[in-house]
Amino acid sequence: MDVAIHIKYITEFIATATLVLIGNGTVANVDLKGTKGNNSGWILIAIGYGLAVMMPALMFGNVSGNHINPAFTLGLAVSGYFDWALVPGYIVAQVLGAMFGQALVVTVYQPYFLKTENSNHILGSFSTISALDDGTVESRKASMLNGFLNEFVGSFLLFFGAMSLTKNYFGAEILKFIESQGANLSDAAVHHQISNFLNPGLNVAHLALGFLVMALVACVGGPTGPALNPARDLGPRILHFLLPASVLGQAKSDSKWWYAWVPVVAPILAGIAAVALYKFLYA
Repeated sequence: MDVAIHIKYITEFIATATLVLIGNGTVANVDLKGTKGNNSGWILIAIGYGLAVMMPALMFGNVSGNHINPAFTLGLAVSGYFDWALVPGYIVAQVLGAMFGQALVVTVYQPYFLKTENSNHILGSFSTISALDDGTVESRKASMLNGFLNEFVGSFLLFFGAMSLTKNYFGAEILKFIESQGANLSDAAVHHQISNFLNPGLNVAHLALGFLVMALVACVGGPTGPALNPARDLGPRILHFLLPASVLGQAKSDSKWWYAWVPVVAPILAGIAAVALYKFLYA
Protein backbone atom coordinates (compact mmCIF):
# COMPACT_ATOMS: atom_id res chain seq x y z
CA MET A 1 0.00 0.00 0.00
CA ASP A 2 1.41 3.37 -1.08
CA VAL A 3 0.51 5.93 1.59
CA ALA A 4 1.65 9.42 2.52
CA ILE A 5 4.59 9.75 4.91
CA HIS A 6 2.55 11.47 7.60
CA ILE A 7 0.08 8.57 7.53
CA LYS A 8 2.99 6.19 8.14
CA TYR A 9 4.05 8.25 11.16
CA ILE A 10 0.53 8.30 12.55
CA THR A 11 0.22 4.56 11.95
CA GLU A 12 3.46 3.87 13.85
CA PHE A 13 2.09 5.96 16.71
CA ILE A 14 -1.19 4.01 16.78
CA ALA A 15 0.50 0.63 16.35
CA THR A 16 3.03 1.22 19.14
CA ALA A 17 0.29 2.54 21.42
CA THR A 18 -1.67 -0.64 20.71
CA LEU A 19 1.39 -2.76 21.51
CA VAL A 20 1.91 -1.09 24.89
CA LEU A 21 -1.77 -0.96 25.79
CA ILE A 22 -2.26 -4.68 25.24
CA GLY A 23 1.15 -5.75 26.53
CA ASN A 24 1.52 -3.58 29.61
CA GLY A 25 -2.20 -3.76 30.22
CA THR A 26 -1.75 -7.52 30.62
CA VAL A 27 1.17 -6.95 33.00
CA ALA A 28 -0.94 -4.55 35.05
CA ASN A 29 -3.77 -7.09 35.19
CA VAL A 30 -1.38 -9.73 36.56
CA ASP A 31 0.72 -7.59 38.93
CA LEU A 32 -1.55 -4.92 40.37
CA LYS A 33 -3.44 -5.67 43.57
CA GLY A 34 -7.18 -6.22 43.39
CA THR A 35 -7.56 -6.93 39.66
CA LYS A 36 -9.40 -10.05 38.52
CA GLY A 37 -6.19 -11.24 36.87
CA ASN A 38 -3.95 -10.62 39.87
CA ASN A 39 -1.30 -13.35 40.29
CA SER A 40 -2.57 -15.23 37.24
CA GLY A 41 0.99 -15.91 36.15
CA TRP A 42 3.67 -15.30 33.57
CA ILE A 43 1.96 -17.34 30.88
CA LEU A 44 -0.80 -14.72 30.63
CA ILE A 45 1.83 -12.01 30.15
CA ALA A 46 3.50 -14.05 27.40
CA ILE A 47 0.16 -14.50 25.63
CA GLY A 48 -0.69 -10.83 26.06
CA TYR A 49 2.56 -9.62 24.58
CA GLY A 50 2.41 -12.11 21.73
CA LEU A 51 -1.01 -10.78 20.78
CA ALA A 52 0.18 -7.21 21.39
CA VAL A 53 2.66 -7.64 18.53
CA MET A 54 0.45 -9.83 16.34
CA MET A 55 -2.54 -7.48 16.21
CA PRO A 56 -0.71 -4.35 14.97
CA ALA A 57 1.20 -6.50 12.47
CA LEU A 58 -2.05 -7.71 10.94
CA MET A 59 -3.67 -4.28 11.16
CA PHE A 60 -0.86 -2.08 9.88
CA GLY A 61 1.81 -4.27 8.29
CA ASN A 62 1.02 -3.05 4.77
CA VAL A 63 0.75 0.62 5.83
CA SER A 64 3.92 1.54 7.72
CA GLY A 65 5.66 -1.82 7.85
CA ASN A 66 4.62 -2.06 11.51
CA HIS A 67 8.10 -1.48 12.92
CA ILE A 68 6.73 -0.41 16.36
CA ASN A 69 10.33 -0.58 17.55
CA PRO A 70 13.20 1.93 17.11
CA ALA A 71 15.74 -0.90 17.18
CA PHE A 72 14.07 -2.55 14.19
CA THR A 73 13.79 0.77 12.35
CA LEU A 74 17.49 1.47 12.88
CA GLY A 75 18.50 -2.08 11.98
CA LEU A 76 16.58 -1.86 8.70
CA ALA A 77 18.06 1.56 7.89
CA VAL A 78 21.66 0.50 8.59
CA SER A 79 21.32 -2.45 6.21
CA GLY A 80 19.64 -0.40 3.50
CA TYR A 81 16.12 -1.79 3.88
CA PHE A 82 14.63 1.51 5.07
CA ASP A 83 15.00 5.17 4.12
CA TRP A 84 17.13 7.09 6.66
CA ALA A 85 15.03 10.19 6.03
CA LEU A 86 12.07 8.47 7.70
CA VAL A 87 13.98 7.19 10.73
CA PRO A 88 13.61 10.25 13.04
CA GLY A 89 9.87 10.49 12.40
CA TYR A 90 9.35 6.78 12.99
CA ILE A 91 11.28 6.79 16.26
CA VAL A 92 9.48 9.88 17.60
CA ALA A 93 6.12 8.34 16.65
CA GLN A 94 7.05 5.06 18.36
CA VAL A 95 8.17 6.67 21.63
CA LEU A 96 5.15 8.97 21.79
CA GLY A 97 2.87 6.07 20.90
CA ALA A 98 4.36 4.01 23.72
CA MET A 99 3.75 6.86 26.16
CA PHE A 100 0.16 7.26 24.98
CA GLY A 101 -0.52 3.53 25.22
CA GLN A 102 0.89 3.52 28.75
CA ALA A 103 -1.26 6.51 29.66
CA LEU A 104 -4.30 4.46 28.66
CA VAL A 105 -3.11 1.60 30.88
CA VAL A 106 -2.81 4.01 33.80
CA THR A 107 -6.26 5.43 33.09
CA VAL A 108 -7.87 1.99 33.13
CA TYR A 109 -5.93 0.60 36.10
CA GLN A 110 -5.50 3.74 38.21
CA PRO A 111 -7.56 2.48 41.21
CA TYR A 112 -5.42 -0.68 41.28
CA PHE A 113 -2.16 1.26 41.18
CA LEU A 114 -3.38 3.00 44.35
CA LYS A 115 -4.03 -0.37 46.02
CA THR A 116 -0.66 -1.89 45.10
CA GLU A 117 1.96 -1.92 47.85
CA ASN A 118 4.89 -3.34 45.88
CA SER A 119 6.83 -0.60 44.09
CA ASN A 120 8.34 -3.12 41.65
CA HIS A 121 4.88 -4.18 40.54
CA ILE A 122 4.06 -0.56 39.84
CA LEU A 123 7.22 0.09 37.82
CA GLY A 124 6.97 -3.35 36.23
CA SER A 125 3.63 -2.33 34.76
CA PHE A 126 5.52 0.41 32.92
CA SER A 127 9.04 -0.84 32.20
CA THR A 128 11.43 -3.72 32.70
CA ILE A 129 13.29 -4.51 35.93
CA SER A 130 16.16 -6.92 36.43
CA ALA A 131 15.29 -9.89 38.63
CA LEU A 132 18.78 -9.58 40.14
CA ASP A 133 18.10 -6.06 41.40
CA ASP A 134 17.49 -6.26 45.15
CA GLY A 135 17.45 -2.52 45.68
CA THR A 136 21.11 -2.24 46.64
CA VAL A 137 23.84 -0.48 44.71
CA GLU A 138 25.89 -3.67 44.86
CA SER A 139 23.34 -5.58 42.78
CA ARG A 140 23.36 -3.09 39.93
CA LYS A 141 26.42 -4.35 38.06
CA ALA A 142 25.13 -7.91 37.85
CA SER A 143 21.67 -6.60 36.94
CA MET A 144 23.00 -4.55 34.04
CA LEU A 145 25.28 -7.30 32.72
CA ASN A 146 22.67 -10.04 32.89
CA GLY A 147 20.00 -7.67 31.62
CA PHE A 148 22.12 -6.63 28.65
CA LEU A 149 22.83 -10.23 27.64
CA ASN A 150 19.17 -11.15 28.04
CA GLU A 151 17.90 -8.19 26.02
CA PHE A 152 20.50 -8.70 23.30
CA VAL A 153 19.81 -12.42 22.83
CA GLY A 154 16.03 -11.98 22.91
CA SER A 155 16.10 -8.97 20.58
CA PHE A 156 18.43 -10.68 18.12
CA LEU A 157 16.09 -13.66 17.84
CA LEU A 158 13.11 -11.34 17.48
CA PHE A 159 14.59 -9.25 14.66
CA PHE A 160 16.22 -12.12 12.79
CA GLY A 161 12.95 -14.02 13.10
CA ALA A 162 10.91 -11.02 11.95
CA MET A 163 13.07 -10.61 8.84
CA SER A 164 12.92 -14.31 8.05
CA LEU A 165 9.17 -14.58 8.58
CA THR A 166 8.22 -11.52 6.54
CA LYS A 167 10.68 -12.04 3.68
CA ASN A 168 11.10 -15.84 3.48
CA TYR A 169 7.39 -16.58 3.95
CA PHE A 170 5.66 -19.28 1.90
CA GLY A 171 5.00 -17.75 -1.50
CA ALA A 172 7.92 -15.33 -1.45
CA GLU A 173 9.67 -17.48 -4.06
CA ILE A 174 6.90 -16.54 -6.50
CA LEU A 175 7.75 -12.89 -6.02
CA LYS A 176 11.45 -13.55 -6.64
CA PHE A 177 10.64 -15.50 -9.81
CA ILE A 178 8.43 -12.74 -11.18
CA GLU A 179 11.12 -10.17 -10.43
CA SER A 180 13.68 -12.32 -12.26
CA GLN A 181 11.45 -12.22 -15.34
CA GLY A 182 11.65 -8.44 -15.42
CA ALA A 183 8.11 -7.68 -14.25
CA ASN A 184 7.46 -4.19 -12.92
CA LEU A 185 6.09 -4.86 -9.44
CA SER A 186 5.30 -1.18 -8.95
CA ASP A 187 2.66 -1.55 -11.66
CA ALA A 188 -0.75 -1.75 -9.98
CA ALA A 189 -2.11 -4.36 -12.40
CA VAL A 190 0.87 -6.66 -11.92
CA HIS A 191 0.72 -6.25 -8.14
CA HIS A 192 -2.99 -7.06 -8.12
CA GLN A 193 -2.47 -10.22 -10.17
CA ILE A 194 0.11 -11.69 -7.80
CA SER A 195 -1.30 -10.45 -4.48
CA ASN A 196 -3.72 -13.37 -4.16
CA PHE A 197 -0.73 -15.74 -4.24
CA LEU A 198 1.38 -13.73 -1.78
CA ASN A 199 -1.08 -12.45 0.83
CA PRO A 200 -1.92 -15.80 2.51
CA GLY A 201 1.74 -16.57 3.19
CA LEU A 202 2.44 -13.06 4.44
CA ASN A 203 -0.60 -13.16 6.73
CA VAL A 204 0.63 -16.43 8.22
CA ALA A 205 4.02 -14.76 8.74
CA HIS A 206 2.42 -11.95 10.75
CA LEU A 207 0.54 -14.48 12.86
CA ALA A 208 3.76 -16.39 13.43
CA LEU A 209 5.49 -13.17 14.53
CA GLY A 210 3.07 -12.95 17.44
CA PHE A 211 3.84 -16.52 18.44
CA LEU A 212 7.56 -15.76 18.22
CA VAL A 213 7.14 -12.89 20.68
CA MET A 214 5.05 -15.12 22.92
CA ALA A 215 7.82 -17.72 22.90
CA LEU A 216 10.51 -15.11 23.59
CA VAL A 217 8.64 -13.64 26.56
CA ALA A 218 8.20 -17.17 27.88
CA CYS A 219 11.82 -18.23 27.40
CA VAL A 220 13.82 -15.05 28.13
CA GLY A 221 11.26 -13.19 30.21
CA GLY A 222 12.57 -14.37 33.56
CA PRO A 223 15.63 -12.11 33.94
CA THR A 224 14.17 -8.75 32.87
CA GLY A 225 10.69 -8.77 31.41
CA PRO A 226 11.91 -8.44 28.64
CA ALA A 227 11.61 -5.20 26.63
CA LEU A 228 13.15 -6.14 23.25
CA ASN A 229 12.11 -2.62 22.26
CA PRO A 230 13.58 0.76 23.33
CA ALA A 231 10.28 2.62 22.84
CA ARG A 232 8.26 0.06 24.82
CA ASP A 233 10.59 0.55 27.80
CA LEU A 234 11.74 4.17 27.60
CA GLY A 235 8.40 5.82 26.80
CA PRO A 236 6.53 4.25 29.75
CA ARG A 237 9.54 4.79 32.05
CA ILE A 238 9.42 8.52 31.29
CA LEU A 239 5.71 8.50 32.13
CA HIS A 240 6.38 6.59 35.37
CA PHE A 241 8.90 9.29 36.34
CA LEU A 242 6.49 12.12 35.55
CA LEU A 243 3.33 10.79 37.20
CA PRO A 244 2.94 11.66 40.90
CA ALA A 245 2.19 9.31 43.78
CA SER A 246 -1.34 10.68 43.85
CA VAL A 247 -1.89 8.84 40.55
CA LEU A 248 0.30 5.75 41.01
CA GLY A 249 -0.04 5.30 44.75
CA GLN A 250 2.23 5.89 47.72
CA ALA A 251 4.23 2.76 46.85
CA LYS A 252 5.61 4.46 43.76
CA SER A 253 9.40 4.46 44.01
CA ASP A 254 12.22 5.57 41.72
CA SER A 255 12.17 4.82 37.99
CA LYS A 256 15.54 3.00 38.10
CA TRP A 257 17.21 5.26 35.55
CA TRP A 258 20.54 3.57 36.24
CA TYR A 259 19.14 0.54 34.38
CA ALA A 260 17.22 2.40 31.65
CA TRP A 261 20.08 2.36 29.11
CA VAL A 262 20.08 -1.47 28.96
CA PRO A 263 16.69 -2.00 27.22
CA VAL A 264 17.58 0.83 24.83
CA VAL A 265 21.14 0.01 23.80
CA ALA A 266 20.96 -3.80 23.77
CA PRO A 267 17.98 -4.07 21.38
CA ILE A 268 19.48 -1.45 19.04
CA LEU A 269 22.78 -3.33 18.77
CA ALA A 270 20.90 -6.61 18.37
CA GLY A 271 18.66 -5.11 15.70
CA ILE A 272 21.61 -3.87 13.65
CA ALA A 273 23.40 -7.23 13.96
CA ALA A 274 20.32 -9.37 13.22
CA VAL A 275 19.22 -7.49 10.11
CA ALA A 276 22.81 -7.37 8.82
CA LEU A 277 23.17 -11.14 9.29
CA TYR A 278 19.88 -11.75 7.49
CA LYS A 279 21.03 -9.60 4.58
CA PHE A 280 24.39 -11.36 4.45
CA LEU A 281 22.80 -14.81 4.37
CA TYR A 282 19.68 -14.32 2.27
CA ALA A 283 19.62 -11.03 0.37
